[in-house]
Amino acid sequence: MKKVDGKKLTLFALTWPIFIEIALHMLMGNADTLMLSQYSDSSVAAVGLSNQILFLVIVMFGFVATGTSILISQYLGANQDRKAKEVAVISLGANLAFGLLLSLALYFLQEPILRSMNVPDELFLEASDYLVIIGAFSFVQALIMTVGAVVRSYGYTRDIMFITIGMNIVNVIGNYFVIFGPFGFPVLGVEGVALSTTISRFIGFIVAIGVLIYRVPGALPWISALKQPWEHLKNLLRIGIPSAGEHLSYNASQIVITYFIAAMGTEALTTKVYAQNVMMFIFLFAVAVGQGTQILIGHMIGGKQYEEAYERCLKSLKIAIFISFASAIVFSLFAKPVLGIFTSNEAILTTGSILIYLTILLEPGRAFNLVVISSLRAAGDVKYPVYIGIASMWGVAVVLAYTLGVWAGLGLIGVWIAFAADEWLRGILMLRRWRKRGWVKMSYTQ
Repeated sequence: MKKVDGKKLTLFALTWPIFIEIALHMLMGNADTLMLSQYSDSSVAAVGLSNQILFLVIVMFGFVATGTSILISQYLGANQDRKAKEVAVISLGANLAFGLLLSLALYFLQEPILRSMNVPDELFLEASDYLVIIGAFSFVQALIMTVGAVVRSYGYTRDIMFITIGMNIVNVIGNYFVIFGPFGFPVLGVEGVALSTTISRFIGFIVAIGVLIYRVPGALPWISALKQPWEHLKNLLRIGIPSAGEHLSYNASQIVITYFIAAMGTEALTTKVYAQNVMMFIFLFAVAVGQGTQILIGHMIGGKQYEEAYERCLKSLKIAIFISFASAIVFSLFAKPVLGIFTSNEAILTTGSILIYLTILLEPGRAFNLVVISSLRAAGDVKYPVYIGIASMWGVAVVLAYTLGVWAGLGLIGVWIAFAADEWLRGILMLRRWRKRGWVKMSYTQ
């Protein structure tokens, strides 16, 4: 495998820090949920609803970060270091502007957004407080994601992992003070948790900028890159907009499905939040393998190592499917005790456990999408996953979630069956696309 700045890139070397980083990001969200569960179950549901919107915003930021990672990886693979650095500069500027725009939109439009989601009245105030604070400063997350994409593309995945560790420590300490109020500190609940998360992100961003300056060899061409940004911006948009389209479609479909679940009541919403928090730890390995594989395949495509890229995707897929299946079984064996960490509500424990059992079926299908779609993007084939994704997410996931969950009365169990059907259909179609090898002619460095 090609070396970058004297550093040999391997799947293991790239993946284990990404795995820990993603796990810690999930822990940050779970820390909010777990600590808030000691405060109020309704607060958990309120934060879960707000996070549906915030996840959508993060996806919007991700379209620049995704394009950044792929372009820099391909340029480094083709030994075009100057262009790689120019992409880094353009990406930071683009996501800063985009982040500020979305931050303003969330701050001023949070009420109509939440009303459109059918948020129960008893949850509205807390959901609104959380969304306003996190949303107004979401541009910081946009910058963190972009810096992380640049540094990871150069192979320094451990640096971003350490930043995430620091952010988690700050966040948990902050949560402790605002939720439990030690030493006479005021108990701020959901509002305090939002402030704690925002402060930890600010600190993380400052450190990330230092890492970027230290790790990327040579100075970034700030002035020259901004003089003629259109070539790189065009390529970022060519990759990012279709990639964002797929993610936006997924998150929009999830919001519609959450609307269905909201009609089932606050208990159903809370169960969904707890079950999905547990599920995140089941599929995070597949996410890490997908991201590590994307970096490797980007370098391989840039260096015209097409056969190696083809085999790398298939090997990574086998690893991800095996780990996802094994993890789902382990979590299913301990479903009630794990959910019991969050709540003692017996109805939530019973339904939530069934949802965890269903992940044995769901998660191997998700592994297909996480690995193969990342590989297709890295090779430049970004449109096909969007077309198939939109058709399946809405034609299968949303339709079946309503049909089985609402119309047939299966509730959350019907919704989870719909999720599994969507993941497997898309996954099989993505693998078929990869095997056809049409992506060989789609490199951005040709």
